[in-house]
Order: sequence, then C-alpha cells, then structure tokens
Amino acid sequence: METSEPLLLADIEAAVRAGWGADTSTPDHRPHWTPDNPARDQCGVTALVLNDLLGGELIRGEVRVDGERTDFHWWNRLGMGVEIDLTREQFGPEEIVTGGTVIPRPAEIVRLREEYELLRGRVLDRLGR
Repeated sequence: METSEPLLLADIEAAVRAGWGADTSTPDHRPHWTPDNPARDQCGVTALVLNDLLGGELIRGEVRVDGERTDFHWWNRLGMGVEIDLTREQFGPEEIVTGGTVIPRPAEIVRLREEYELLRGRVLDRLGR
C-alpha cells in the first residue's frame, strides 16, 4: 500500500463507519442488521481491516447474556496495550463482553471473506489508498 500522508485514526474510523452496511455484516445475522445500529455484527471484518491498516493483534472475547455465551466479539490491540474497538456500541445492556484473547490472524480469510473484502475496498477508497 503506497502512502503519501500518514493516516489519522479519526479518518480511519470515519471510513470504516461509512463502509458498514447489511452486506458487510455477518451473513447469518444479516436479517437483523439495521442502520439504527450500524456497528451490529461488523466486529470481525472491522478488526481485520484495522489490522491491515494499523497492525497489532486481533482480540476475541465472548458475548454473554445471563451468563451464557451467545457470540464472540472481535477488536484490536496496538502497541503499548492500546485497544481499539469501533463496534463496541453494538451491544445492548444485557450483552456483556468478557475475556479478551489474542487470536493469530488466519493466513487466509475463509469465513466472512466477501464481507471483509467489500469493507476493505470501501475503506481504502474513502482513504484514497
């Protein structure tokens, strides 16, 4: 990726948020996606795109409701312990994110590949990359 100017986190965040849509959300949850909660089910693809742009580690926690795991949640950790989670607001008060384990980036993205490539393309276009 050729760069002319450094990327600002605010610009990356704006580009990611502008790129979200039903077509970039997790397919089995897609019927429940709405523009009222655009971050919903965007965490996996968002974490991968941020990892492309900023490096760092992929973190996976568990989403729990009444003590039962209902899903996983993904975010990023950069150097010096800085964590970035652009999709945290997707959760309702009954959904609690627990844990946070470093997950190695897969050599090949199989699950959510289409959604990841779509979001990545939108973000890079918006950033002029």
